[in-house]
Amino acid sequence: MTDLSTTIAGVRFPSCFMNAAGALCVTREELEALGRSRAGAIVTKSMTVEARQGNPEPRYYGFPGGSINSMGLPNLGYRAYAELIPGLKRFGKPVIASVAGLCEDDFPTIAALINAAQPDLIEVNLSCPNIPGKPQIGYDPDASERLLKRVRKVITVPMGVKLPPYFDPAHHEVMGKVIGRCEVDFLNMINSVGNGLVVDPDREEVVIKPKGGFGGLGGTIIKPVALANVRAFYKIFQGKIPIIGTGGVVNGIDAFEHFLCGASAVQIGTVLVEEGLEVFGRLEAELATQLKKKGYGSIADCRGKVKEL
Repeated sequence: MTDLSTTIAGVRFPSCFMNAAGALCVTREELEALGRSRAGAIVTKSMTVEARQGNPEPRYYGFPGGSINSMGLPNLGYRAYAELIPGLKRFGKPVIASVAGLCEDDFPTIAALINAAQPDLIEVNLSCPNIPGKPQIGYDPDASERLLKRVRKVITVPMGVKLPPYFDPAHHEVMGKVIGRCEVDFLNMINSVGNGLVVDPDREEVVIKPKGGFGGLGGTIIKPVALANVRAFYKIFQGKIPIIGTGGVVNGIDAFEHFLCGASAVQIGTVLVEEGLEVFGRLEAELATQLKKKGYGSIADCRGKVKEL
């Protein structure tokens, strides 16, 4: 029997597949549906201090090879999620609370109340690319370090960081040093590749409304970028900090590639939005088939084993 469970920062997950923050996880109903599904965890929407409607619609568009979105962090506000978290634990799988903020001071405020609600893990989102006028904190190493040290003081559960995509080894190295100084328990990479543009040639117009059509790319198109970041940080930390691989997982072989590069679990966004909650069962079956075919009994057996030429 192939073992698809995994452990991250001492927390056991019954399955290695989970939703990415942002995908079908805003409302109580969506979060409880994740609890009843085959997802290995319940990941909340990245939360802000106040509830947000998000950006104007249309703000999501799927296309062959991926998706583009500019959601703008629609969420219920952190107080609502703090009330929901204890009830979500009845589903018997880890709850990961994703903490965001519109300014640096928001993060410790949110983190303190959410920590008191005792999710199994907290993910600090340094990488939302779709707030007009707000830069991604994850591209500023000094601001990232300052913020992580502030929230670490109020978080007692395992703390992880959701990172944007980096495109240069120098950036991997700089952020690796920052993370190494901030007592980070796990990493999640990558968030969507920010500020892409998709055009409809028939209508001669962009496909989403916010920011003149600019939005975050997800799905198959970003898998090579996601794998590169997983691999780079796996090597920097020599496999000692668990990594959740996010980006381009639409079938079991995609997940297998993430594990070969060093991931301990994967999250899905585009394929979850496109297919719905039944996708978890399909992905599990496909990954189990691939592991069996390759002679691996578990994810741990193949983690980080990708060969270099």
